[in-house]
Amino acid sequence: MEKFTTLTGVPAPLPMINVDTDMIIPKQFLKTIKRTGLGKHLFHEMRFDENGNENPDFVLNKPAYRNAKILIAGDNFGCGSSREHAPWALLDFGIRCIIAPSFADIFYNNCFKNGILPIRLPQEDIDKLLDDASRGANATLTVDLENQTITGPDGGTIAFDIDPFRKKCLLEGLDDIGLTMERADKIAGYEERAQAARPWL
Repeated sequence: MEKFTTLTGVPAPLPMINVDTDMIIPKQFLKTIKRTGLGKHLFHEMRFDENGNENPDFVLNKPAYRNAKILIAGDNFGCGSSREHAPWALLDFGIRCIIAPSFADIFYNNCFKNGILPIRLPQEDIDKLLDDASRGANATLTVDLENQTITGPDGGTIAFDIDPFRKKCLLEGLDDIGLTMERADKIAGYEERAQAARPWL
């Protein structure tokens, strides 16, 4: 998993509440178990019309936000079914950070496991960031995970909270497999002892 330390980019404003995982990645694209290739289907039913043409009014189709790495969203982002394809699609598109007042629990946890930083902030801070994001390519945010700050285009900062263990995992790029491999020596030692004690297994 790629490490998350500092991220600077243009934030895309998506001030919708209750954006569920089927809106993020519709069910017809869940046939794959690969983590790549889903970005082109992100928000498919909002990004494209029934003929597959881009909807010019959708935020990620606008020139300023096509390469957005940060998403400013509404309350209860990621609700609905627990599909891990949702963070896969966001990450494959290039989104590494989502800032919202609240997230669905399973989606929130899945973000950390896939190298995406979900940040919870009060609505008044979200409103400030949405205002910044509305300026398009002229406004960039810097998300500093080590110092737990978001710096706006005017130099103002907003602090955010994060669980220390999850922070460590993102900073070091450790997913569940990476965390397990940190204990590879202990696992190997256990297997050697188990083999010696029960050679018939």
